Amino acid sequence: MHPKKLYTTEMTDIVIKEATSRKSMNDFIALPRRLYADNACYVPDLDIDIRNTFDPRKNAGLEHSDIVPFVAYDADGNVVGRIAGIINHKANEKWHTRCVRFTMIEFVDDERVSKALLDAVAEWGRERGMTQIQGPLGISDFDKEGMLVEDFDLCSSMITFYNPPYYPQHMERHGFKKEADWVQIQVQVPSEVPPLFNRVATRSLDMLGLKLRKVTRKELTKGGYAQRIFDLLNRAYSPLFGFTELSMRQVEDFAKTYIPLVDPQFISAVEDAKGELVGIAITMNSLAHALQKSKGRLFPLGWFHLLRSLKWKQEDKVELMLIAVHPDYQGKGVNAAFFVDLIPVYNSHGITWAETGPQLEDNVRELSQWRILGPKYVKRRRCYVREIES
Repeated sequence: MHPKKLYTTEMTDIVIKEATSRKSMNDFIALPRRLYADNACYVPDLDIDIRNTFDPRKNAGLEHSDIVPFVAYDADGNVVGRIAGIINHKANEKWHTRCVRFTMIEFVDDERVSKALLDAVAEWGRERGMTQIQGPLGISDFDKEGMLVEDFDLCSSMITFYNPPYYPQHMERHGFKKEADWVQIQVQVPSEVPPLFNRVATRSLDMLGLKLRKVTRKELTKGGYAQRIFDLLNRAYSPLFGFTELSMRQVEDFAKTYIPLVDPQFISAVEDAKGELVGIAITMNSLAHALQKSKGRLFPLGWFHLLRSLKWKQEDKVELMLIAVHPDYQGKGVNAAFFVDLIPVYNSHGITWAETGPQLEDNVRELSQWRILGPKYVKRRRCYVREIES
C-alpha cells in the first residue's frame, strides 16, 4: 500500500489533492458544470456514474486496474482542475508497456494548472514503476477516450468527451505527442436502402450461410445474449489500439448499464447456421439533449428527461455505438446486412442522420464501409503520450 500524499507544484498557489473525502469528490464531480455552464456542445456524465468509476464494488475494471482522482485548488481554495490516473495492469501486460493513463481531465485556461494535474498523475505512475503517461484513456475501450482537437462547435454525445480548444494547446506545450487519433462519421439516413447494400448483403449472407435476426429484450436481459455480444466484441476489437478484453464481471456491469437503454429494434445481429453470433450492430437514439437537461443528475427530474427521450420524444439522430464482426468474417460484406436491416427501422422512427462513436483513423476497413453513404468525418480526438522523467 502506498501512503496518501499531497501533490504540490513548484508554484505554491496551485495545490493538487487526492480526492479521498466526500467533499473533494463532490468538487471533482461538480467542476465541469461550472466550466461548461454556457456551452451548448457539452454533454455531462451522470454524477452517479462518476462516483461508481472509483468504487471497486461498482466498477469491475478495478479488479485489474488502479485508479486515483485528483483535484486542483488555487490559493483561494477554488476548484480549478481535476484529473484521474489509471494503471491498467492487464493492458500493460498485453501491450508490453509501463503506462499510466489519465482521464476525466478538466482545467481552467492556466498552464500551471494543467501542468500540475498531469505531473501529479505522472508522479503517481512513476512511484509505481510506470515510464510513460498517456491519455485520455479509460480502464476499458468502452470508456470515453481521446481529447477533442477539431470541431469544437459540434455537440458531443453520451459516449464521448468534450473539451474546449485550449486543452490540446496545453498538451502540446507540456511536451505531449500524438499516439493515436479517432474520428467520428456522420451520415444522412437514406429514405431507401441503397441497391448496392442489398446486393452485397444478399450475396454475403447466402455465400457464408449467415442470417440476419432481431434479438428480443428477454434474450438480452435473461437469455445470456449480452454475454455472447461482449464475447464477440472481445474477439473483434482485440487487435485495436489499447484494447483489453473485458472480464465476466465487466460484461455484467456494461450489460446492466447499457442494455436497458437500447431498443432491440435498433440492434442488428448476424448468426451462422449453428446460431453462433458473428456480427452485431448496437445503435440507440441519441440521449445528448436529455443528458444536457438533466445536468448530470438523475434527481429530481433528470430521470424524466432520459425516460422521455427514450420512450416518448426521441431525437432525429441515432448513435451507432458498437459495430463488430468476428475476425473470420471481416471484409466479407457482413456490415452491409446491418444497413439493410437498420435503415428501414430508422426511417420508421423519423431518424434522419446517424453518427458513429470514435473510430481509429488507421482502421481503414472500418472506415471504408461508410463510403456509399457519403460520410462526413468529424470530431477528431487524440490520445497523447509523454515519457515520464526518472
